Amino acid sequence: MNCSPVLIVFVRAPYLGAVKKRLAAGVGAFKARRIYIDLASKLIATVSTCAPWQTMLSVTPNNSAFQGRFWRPGLNRIPQGYGTLGERMERVLLKFPDRPVAIIGSDIPDISNKHIQNGFVAIRRSDFVFGPSSDGGYWLVGVRMGSLARGLFKNVRWSSEFALKDTLKNTGLRRVEFIEELHDIDNVSDLNQWQAQCS
Repeated sequence: MNCSPVLIVFVRAPYLGAVKKRLAAGVGAFKARRIYIDLASKLIATVSTCAPWQTMLSVTPNNSAFQGRFWRPGLNRIPQGYGTLGERMERVLLKFPDRPVAIIGSDIPDISNKHIQNGFVAIRRSDFVFGPSSDGGYWLVGVRMGSLARGLFKNVRWSSEFALKDTLKNTGLRRVEFIEELHDIDNVSDLNQWQAQCS
């Protein structure tokens, strides 16, 4: 039985107007698409190179998991399926019921393999691990084994400052650990803040 950890990157096929809509409201659809492709491609290359975990892409829309050349070749792709973000995340985690598994987004510019490694180290000691973000959400969620994800995302208010708090309510009395806070790029303010840090 393969017990190696699994890292799942949630990605959206970068069709014009379909990605980074909040960012596009400030910079336009063409620039938002380019930023998304750059961020996602860099992140995927970073977390899938010389890594002791299996990296997979979970893709929406579903048919884009099996066609298109948007992402790095050689990585396994699975469709996210239908439903809310929470339903899609739970479904993917449950595919690996007996293995450590984590999900990250595709728009975290400062991520490194060390961050992922810290997440999988933490999950050896705990049932759940979260990488919080400054907006009240989280850039990583991991479970000691995928079967623990059942019900984890029930009634979560996504894209709000309550996303992490709502998710934590669903962990019950199980052990929870947190790793480093990182920022994702959701809107123009996030982009400007990150570019200011880089300059």
